[in-house]
Amino acid sequence: MKKIGIIMGSDSDLPTVQKAVDTLKEFGVPCEVHVFSAHRTPVEARDFSINARENGFGAIIAAAGMAAHLAGAIAANTTLPVVGIPINSGKLNGIDALLSTVQMPSGIPVATVAIDGAVNAALLCIQILAVTDKELADKLDNKRKADAQKVLEKDKALKAQI
Repeated sequence: MKKIGIIMGSDSDLPTVQKAVDTLKEFGVPCEVHVFSAHRTPVEARDFSINARENGFGAIIAAAGMAAHLAGAIAANTTLPVVGIPINSGKLNGIDALLSTVQMPSGIPVATVAIDGAVNAALLCIQILAVTDKELADKLDNKRKADAQKVLEKDKALKAQI
């Protein structure tokens, strides 16, 4: 099975990124986590992306706040799918990171999830891997059914209250 690379711009992003790690583990998808900055360690970020496919990765999650150029810097150096997580930090509460992550030039796509949307970033990567992995596809189907059942149980409880 391909693994998922998770790159965060700062170790302060870990509380958010941990949700992606936990989701990947829940599905049995291996991951590797690093702290690389698009601005402070551009060579390391570039080297990781250039070698990601060769090193067994199937997709990369890039999480960063504020200027949030990390996902774009990673995507510029690989043709693997890159999923950006804009991190809520700074005075603009993650809006700056969202706009920096989502506004990529033609030819360098970055899929972008919600601000602090680490669970969805992991699930999107799992869906990418599940295109060729029936076991993962089945796990995703089961999760969707379980999530739907939880909502229906809440609906039933609400009806009982009212």
